[in-house]
Amino acid sequence: MVKMISRKQFPICYDCQKEELKGEIKSSKIKKLFDVPEEFYKESPFLVSVKLFYLRFGRISEKQVEYFKKEVEELKERLGKK
Repeated sequence: MVKMISRKQFPICYDCQKEELKGEIKSSKIKKLFDVPEEFYKESPFLVSVKLFYLRFGRISEKQVEYFKKEVEELKERLGKK
């Protein structure tokens, strides 16, 4: 089963996208942002989409950074991770 964010989304499982997420990140600030447990990426298609966007285009907006951090905090609370 694949979690979907919207009905327009194409369903792709995390394991299928895992190789794409291993791209090189040069910015230490962004590298630190994306350094979250793999379980978080499995639980949140949004986190995967933001990281893939960065890897494809080399940039993300401040809003994407803000919501990425917010999603990580919510996942920490929900999954009990520190």
